[in-house]
Amino acid sequence: MKFKASSIRLSAIAIAVSMLAAGTAYGQSAEGSINGKGKAGEKVTIVSPENGSSRVVTVDSNGSFSVSKMPPGVYKITSAGITKEITVAIGSGTSVVMTTNDAPQTVVVSGRRVMIDLNSTETSTVFTAEQMSALPVAKDPNAVAMLAPGVSKGDPNLGAGNLPSFGGASVAENGYYINGFDVTNIRNFLSYANLPFDAIGSQQIKSGGYGAEYGRSLGGIVSLSTKRGTNQWKGGASVYWNPNAFVSDRKNVRNLDTEFPDSKWSIYNEGRTSDSVVANAYIGGPIIKDTLFVYGLVTADRFSSNGYGKDSSSNTKGGKPNGMIKVDFTPSDMHRLELTAISNKNESDTYSYTHPKVKNAEGVLVSDPQYFYTTRHVGEKVTQNVESGGSVLIGKYTAYVTDNLTVSGLVGKVDHLLGRVTDSRKSLSCPVVLDEALNEVGCWSGPFPGPSVRDTNAGDDKDERRAYRFDIDYNIGNHNIRAGVDNQRFTSTQAGSTPYTGGVYWRYYPGNATGTVNGVAGAVAPGKGYVRGRTSSSTSGAFEVNNSAIYIEDNWKVSKALFVSGGLRAETFDNKNADGVSFIKKDRMLAPRLGFAYDLTGAGDTKVFGNLGRYFIPVASNTNIRATRGESFVQQFYGYTSKDPVTQAPVGLTASIGTPQVVSDGSLPNPATIADINLKPMNQDEVMLGFQRAITKEWIVGVKGIHRRINDGMDDYCSHIGFENWAKDKGYTNFDSSTMASCMMVNPGNDVTLMIDVNNDGKLVKSTVPAKYLGLAKYTRLHNSLEFTLDRPYDGKWGMSASYVLSRTTGTAEGYVNSVINQEDAGITQDFDFGSLTDGSNGRLSNDRRHTFKVFGNYAITDTLRAGFNAMVTSGRPTSCIGFVPSYRPDYSDAQNYTTASSYYCLNKEGKSVLVPRGTAGETPWIGTVDFQLAYMPKISHGKLTLAMDIFNLLNSQRPVEVVEQNDYSRDTVAIGKRNPNYGQPTSFQAPRAVRFTARYEF
Repeated sequence: MKFKASSIRLSAIAIAVSMLAAGTAYGQSAEGSINGKGKAGEKVTIVSPENGSSRVVTVDSNGSFSVSKMPPGVYKITSAGITKEITVAIGSGTSVVMTTNDAPQTVVVSGRRVMIDLNSTETSTVFTAEQMSALPVAKDPNAVAMLAPGVSKGDPNLGAGNLPSFGGASVAENGYYINGFDVTNIRNFLSYANLPFDAIGSQQIKSGGYGAEYGRSLGGIVSLSTKRGTNQWKGGASVYWNPNAFVSDRKNVRNLDTEFPDSKWSIYNEGRTSDSVVANAYIGGPIIKDTLFVYGLVTADRFSSNGYGKDSSSNTKGGKPNGMIKVDFTPSDMHRLELTAISNKNESDTYSYTHPKVKNAEGVLVSDPQYFYTTRHVGEKVTQNVESGGSVLIGKYTAYVTDNLTVSGLVGKVDHLLGRVTDSRKSLSCPVVLDEALNEVGCWSGPFPGPSVRDTNAGDDKDERRAYRFDIDYNIGNHNIRAGVDNQRFTSTQAGSTPYTGGVYWRYYPGNATGTVNGVAGAVAPGKGYVRGRTSSSTSGAFEVNNSAIYIEDNWKVSKALFVSGGLRAETFDNKNADGVSFIKKDRMLAPRLGFAYDLTGAGDTKVFGNLGRYFIPVASNTNIRATRGESFVQQFYGYTSKDPVTQAPVGLTASIGTPQVVSDGSLPNPATIADINLKPMNQDEVMLGFQRAITKEWIVGVKGIHRRINDGMDDYCSHIGFENWAKDKGYTNFDSSTMASCMMVNPGNDVTLMIDVNNDGKLVKSTVPAKYLGLAKYTRLHNSLEFTLDRPYDGKWGMSASYVLSRTTGTAEGYVNSVINQEDAGITQDFDFGSLTDGSNGRLSNDRRHTFKVFGNYAITDTLRAGFNAMVTSGRPTSCIGFVPSYRPDYSDAQNYTTASSYYCLNKEGKSVLVPRGTAGETPWIGTVDFQLAYMPKISHGKLTLAMDIFNLLNSQRPVEVVEQNDYSRDTVAIGKRNPNYGQPTSFQAPRAVRFTARYEF
């Protein structure tokens, strides 16, 4: 009996949807596996109708067989006169029974796979390319990941703004893989190497609980498998159009700050536009039938956007052709070689317009009020070209040595350019100036001084990954033994810079009655103003991170009903400074994993499973850059005689008044002094316990409890006060804390052991400083959740998946980033810079979503008309009252240098600084979205045409997803009790209703 392509495709969809509730025993591998039952001693032949490859294994004496490292796809299995058709999905185990009471004959079974995998201790969500195209989701792996239970959207201002949070973890703790190769950018874990969306063959989403084979993630895993060529030439083309004409009006937000009456809006979306179109062409097939296959895709995109503000506007245009090529070579059934090459470069031009200026009553140039908030581009034009992205190259070899032994090797590289910027400005030498009335003059860029000026002698800012891994898979009796080694070298090159054009940032201050400046009485005449000059710079360098691991895992079928998986992973992290000297090096950190699955009824329709594991995450290369390069930050005060009439820079400076405020002097820190000698990289324990039940042939229900706990958090500590007090108590009378590094990597809440020049004689002494001197709260994060799922696999007519998650995430730190102040410095946030920042920090974290409801699916209206839907409702995120550390705190001398509100002390209505614990100031509103797709799919000649319309946020709900949490107005106004009038105002909303049109032809 022949297999029809249409039936294979239909089965693939049904199988993919059923994977939403199915478990997997093979982590985020780009391949899957087959676990089967048969007659002892019989041969089992597994053939791929797609590429002609085959494998033959023998059923063991216990009546079992197992085949690992099978590429995703449809397979025909024959044994003892029985033939069955199954589908293997990415990272998943497929179960099949090759026994029957009938007389020997060829029996083709083309039905749904076993819905509950009894050889699994974890849960996974898998989508095929066909299923992803049938759902109204953005063409983005992160958008697909949001469909999975336990995954929520992270802060809109971190990374690209669409990153997922898995199980309460921060958005900077996930791992991304392409064909089994790690492509996560570990500079700050907020990006990864892109793959053209139409080149994705399937996607696996795992929210934790994976085996010892993989690690380096505390959040979740997004694993992509690319499309590949088969024995039949297939191709197609697609176009996706997102027109601005179908985007609903966005909201504006009033600026309530009367200090700036001309700034009417804090968010101004009037006239904002965004258009994009993406075109793809692809083809795949055999170069040599059954042996050599190729698949290639070329994609081109064009996008344009416009934005307008009070006194400036911008227009951005861009796009660049990219693509992927996948080559598969199977010279025999024992050997398989794969090559994947991806180009993901980007280029854009931004045209920035500064509105015309006029002189005010004081003769100062200011923006012309007649152009405030105009929705057209006027004024001086500056062009900025940005090139970014790069390439991915992955090679893999798999050898099926015997029926029971499989080995594989993988090697690859990722090159990523962060952003090569070409600016049309003729000169960036003008200074940055803030006058007495807080007017921004000179080369300000938006709300910040700048733009920054990079080291002209430095090369491009870029990241490079070079990695390899080797794996062994061996079946012996009821055991499947897996072992391997995984090694990667990641290098980040970063140019030094100064954030101020002209090399200095000048700020004028009005005089006071005593003429006191910087603690010096009578420094200037009473009532006469003075000026502060701030300089800041950093050095250039290339910073390397080496991560390696070895692992072993045993998947043991203890009995017909009980399956146990146990493994051990040993991680090694090595972070180096620009001279190649290690400052954090940790070897053989043990991460055990243990799981079980039990068939409650013996009928294969009910499973209880559990998983216990420890997981480590590497130290980001951004830590190397920030912690080990030289940085200077100096403030000095001067009197002056006049101002330059053009630049407003001070003229006739006096000598520096008082002692310069030197936060850091630019010298390179000694690598031995940067990190706690006993530092423990960030790690997490996770416990899962779940239940699955096939209540009918069509429906499966599940419930799962998850407990996650950070054991050792890691961050930088930037205060010297505690060390000074410790040295005094220890009798080190000559100790000078300026000999220490500006910041040190520690495990907050633990004792710290450092090399310290305790006697100020140039000799470093290993010293342990008790935690009480640092005054830090312990780094904690605790996540508990209960997930309920209901799934009905697509049967050719309709299918759906629904979930409800009840969760709670609390602690003293969100994780590798800080959503409250939108800080992206992975592992070196402001959270633990000094003790008072941790006062009141234990509470509800930014990714704490108490309730999340999701439902999505498809309905075939006719043979050629299909509807898809995706709906989500979630409770709000907690908000905090953020302000400045008050002067009565013992570490105020450190706190006063922080100009960004970042503590849980904030001004109350009486103007007094009080402690308001994290997450107790309120909650953003509940949000809900409904997305809808309608697709028309007529058959044309030998191909299929798809015309689809996706409507995102059908009901146009635009509720706030983030609000202003900074309550105190500024560091300078704390003393007078001035609060931020925009506190609690929205800063981001749900994306408005939008429409995407799709045209696709496949043959």
